[in-house]
This record gives sequence, structure tokens and C-alpha cells, in this order.
Amino acid sequence: MRAARFHDYGSSDVLIVEEAPEPHAGSGEVRVRTVAASVNPIDWKVRSGAARGMLEVEFPAIPGRDAAGIVDEVGEGVTGVAVGDEVFGLGGVFGASAEFAVLSAWAAVPAGWTMAQAGAAGLVYVTAARGLNALGELSGRTLLVEGAAGGVGTAAVEIAVARGATVIGTASEPKHGFLAELGALPTTYGDGLAERVAALAPGGVDVVLDAAASGSLAELVAIAGSADRVVTVADFVNAPALGVRVVSAENDSSILVEASELGGRGAYTPHVAEEFPLDRIAEAHALAEKGHTLGKIVIKV
Repeated sequence: MRAARFHDYGSSDVLIVEEAPEPHAGSGEVRVRTVAASVNPIDWKVRSGAARGMLEVEFPAIPGRDAAGIVDEVGEGVTGVAVGDEVFGLGGVFGASAEFAVLSAWAAVPAGWTMAQAGAAGLVYVTAARGLNALGELSGRTLLVEGAAGGVGTAAVEIAVARGATVIGTASEPKHGFLAELGALPTTYGDGLAERVAALAPGGVDVVLDAAASGSLAELVAIAGSADRVVTVADFVNAPALGVRVVSAENDSSILVEASELGGRGAYTPHVAEEFPLDRIAEAHALAEKGHTLGKIVIKV
């Protein structure tokens, strides 16, 4: 099969498209003929060596954790899905940017989504949903999302709005119109955030989700009034000293089914910033590494 692989750590230029052995579905897994996969921060951090020590890499490695495609193998013990079904989901940390990918958690692609949108949904939705779940009931509460225009942030905004929260989202000013369309009250990040948030929410903020790791975690705790009212899915470095909970994604099919159902109702639409063919995956990684994209970068296989 054709796959993007890297044989050593380095810049995006180390990514090459070449022939690689096909993976196969094991027990509790499905294999898909990949249509779309996304580029997540963990992908370029692993490829560059920035995550060295946290994640072991066996070279050559295929980047990508989430994908959408057409099921062509069903592993032992798997029910409720058949060859030919369109699904999106998550596999291991590696393996998605290839003609075939193995998923251990998945859900049906809902009507109304393109396959590119489905390929963008898995990791960001699971990350956002688990972060929000850790904050408890959201209906009738005010939530601040730091980094609301990124992949995880946009998912968090849509999920929280669907759950009945008033959402304040931080992003650069050109992205404010987009956040307003999602149902958030937009504001800029950086100096003076507490004052700007207070103007938008005179009654205060109940809970905070940090999806940015922008160095603002201490200020977010001050805005919330307590560290136990803040969750980060991004700032693994500063959270322990501040007593802030860190939540990470898990391959949970039940959360992906929730994403599919919400998508089917039109309440969650994955936002694709740009699409690249597999042959241009190095460009996609380079763009992702710069940050500041509105939504997700997707690889079309």
C-alpha cells in the first residue's frame, strides 16, 4: 500500500510517500480503505522528536491517529459494522496516513458530513468531549474555552452549546465571526483577558477548558476562581503545579457515536481548514506546525 512514512526524526521534509506493508484488523478492530486522515499536533511533535521520551517510535513510522474510510476488514468479535460501511475513528498513535488504516474505535459517518469532515472529527471530538465531561454538567453554566478556534476548541464550543452552556471563546480577532456562528461569545486572548471575560459574563465564569497551552493557565485558574473548575487538554507542563486536571483522548467508540449522532442532528460539524493529497503531506505538516489554522488540516488519501 502507499503510505506516508518517516525513517528518522526531523522537519516535515523527512516525510516520504512510499510502499509499506498492509496492516490487518485484529480482534476488536476494523480496517478501512482510507479516504481521509487528519493532521494533529501530536503527529508533528512525534515526527519532529519534540515528544521523544513520551512516545516510543519504531521507524519507519506512518503518522496519524484518526481517519475516515470504507470498512474492508472486520476483526474477530466485532459486531454492528460490516464491510462497505463508511466509518470514522481512531487507531494507534501511528498508521492513519496510508491507503489502509486499522481502527480500534469508530462510528458511522453521519449524513451531511463529507469524508474529509469525518476524517477531521475523531481525535478532536474525543479530546473535547472528555475535557468537557470532566467539568460536569454544563446546562445553564458559563464556560470559557481558551483556544476556541482550533480543532479541539471548535468541537468543544459546539458540544457545549448543544449541552446548553453559555460559551465564551478566545481566538484572534479575524476568527471572531466564525466563533459567533458556532454560538460562542468571542474575545481575544492575552493580556487583559480577565477584564474582557468579566465584561461578557458579569456573573462570572463557572468552568474553563484550556485547549491552547498558551501560557495562560494561571490566569484561567484566577478567572474560574479555583483550579478544580479548570481542565486542560493541552498544557501538560504547567498543570501539575497549579493543581489543574489534565485530560487526554482515549479510543472510546461511545464518544464517537455521540459525535455521529450530534453530527446527524446538525449540531456538530467538523471544520476543515485545508485539504492536501497524500503526496503533499509534508506541506500539510509544515502548515500544521505553524499553528493558527481555523479547524483541521486533512489528508485525502
